[in-house]
Amino acid sequence: MFLPEKIRAITVRSLNARVAIAMTVVLSISFLVFHMVSDHMQNQLLNPLFERFDELQLRSAREAYEEHGKTALHEYLMSLDATFGGGSHYLLNGSGIDLYSGENRSALLPPPSVPSLRTKVRGTWIIAHRSEDGRYCFAAEGQVARPHIWTFLPYYFIVLGATGILGWLAWIGIVLPIRKVAATISGFGKGNLSLRVQTRREDEIGQLGRSFNQMAERLEHLILSERRLLADISHELRSPLARLKFAVKLARTSQDSDAALDRIERDINRMACLVTDLLEITSVEDDPAMQEMDPVPLREIVDEVVRDCSVEADFRGCCIQVEGSLFRALMSNRELLRRAVENVLRNAIRYSPRDSTIHVTISETDHKALIEVRDFGPGVAPEFLGRIFDPFFRAEEARSANGGGSGLGLSIAKRAVQLHRGSIEAENASPGLRVCITIPGQTAKADLQ
Repeated sequence: MFLPEKIRAITVRSLNARVAIAMTVVLSISFLVFHMVSDHMQNQLLNPLFERFDELQLRSAREAYEEHGKTALHEYLMSLDATFGGGSHYLLNGSGIDLYSGENRSALLPPPSVPSLRTKVRGTWIIAHRSEDGRYCFAAEGQVARPHIWTFLPYYFIVLGATGILGWLAWIGIVLPIRKVAATISGFGKGNLSLRVQTRREDEIGQLGRSFNQMAERLEHLILSERRLLADISHELRSPLARLKFAVKLARTSQDSDAALDRIERDINRMACLVTDLLEITSVEDDPAMQEMDPVPLREIVDEVVRDCSVEADFRGCCIQVEGSLFRALMSNRELLRRAVENVLRNAIRYSPRDSTIHVTISETDHKALIEVRDFGPGVAPEFLGRIFDPFFRAEEARSANGGGSGLGLSIAKRAVQLHRGSIEAENASPGLRVCITIPGQTAKADLQ
């Protein structure tokens, strides 16, 4: 709240600033922890060692004084001054009187309840250690040495350099890749649907990039599909709407209004069928329930579809024969698989001649299931085989003109199969057309026999 607006903006919006702040915080915490560890070691390890050393000095000074007098005491204390440098050492009696000079140095005595003292007072360090009988006290004092700034400055530069290198590595390894991902997402959001994140990383940033690429692939496919679908819808609706408009005028002016009304009814039914198929092809990809995979008995689904389509096949004078079986359940979505098989089978029925048989064959391998639907109709011209799964495509000049339909059946089947990561292909069987559906993936462990 007290930072300037620009600094607050940098702190909140810039990942570089966040990394720098995080590293500064980590270094500060590390320094505090190091200081706490140093104090702990000082109190638990070094101070007891110093106290034993002070006890040794007290004992040596006392022996020199009691056995050889003041001169020996003075020589011993002078040797300590020369050895340690920057301080003065004394041997005091219980009242704080210097036993060599006779001066009153009671200020150096530790409190009565404390046997020893090691402290700093106004730039002076003081050490005092009282004997167990209280008759003597060894004391020392001196000025606190302040190291020159150049003593620690190289270490500061090392820390700053290490911090800078770590910050640069963080920028190269984290900030820059995230900025590239953000730039790619921004460009994709502006309409460049071909943009993808180029990454080989295996960490979270790499996972983010790959997740975006998967999303982008799906969005590009959906957007381009919807654009083509809208264009095809506008083309498909133009003809029946024009016929409806003409039929309405004809119904108003013609003597035979029943024929005009029949034409209107046919076009309305055609548009109703078109809308129904459009809703179905949209729900195939947009319904989350369609993404759930469960163990599905494929032969049971095929038998169900055959029963539903038998009425239409009988009406057109053909029959359906099912061959093969699947001994294990297939991990798939039941409704999607049913739609795929049904649309392919109804397409075969639509173009089968009278008194012919439609063959439905089921087979399996360790890693995929195969469904083949073969009719004995006119087949499809080779140049149209790659397009019969496109929305609204009808090769009526190649197939029989008795079909009708909205041209979305095989497209719905293709989308349903693709959601299973499978494939659907068509080939001329001479005569007729063979459509092969391949569903990859593991089969369920449950045995269906």
